Amino acid sequence: MIDRITFNANQCGGRPCIRGMRIRVKDVLDLLAAGVSEKEILEDYPYLESEDIRASLEYAASEIDHPVLLVR
Repeated sequence: MIDRITFNANQCGGRPCIRGMRIRVKDVLDLLAAGVSEKEILEDYPYLESEDIRASLEYAASEIDHPVLLVR
């Protein structure tokens, strides 16, 4: 799934996008966080696929999975 997430320094400021399109992973995540259903997202953005939404969630989950070091 994560291979659907692309990076291009000349597009969207190098932020992670969906399959080379100008829709950022953050855009998809913001819609989900706002309570927009997958069905609604796919209706509003017909060029997106269900797998793109899952890839966005998978990418977000992998990005927050890192150790936190505390300095004492």
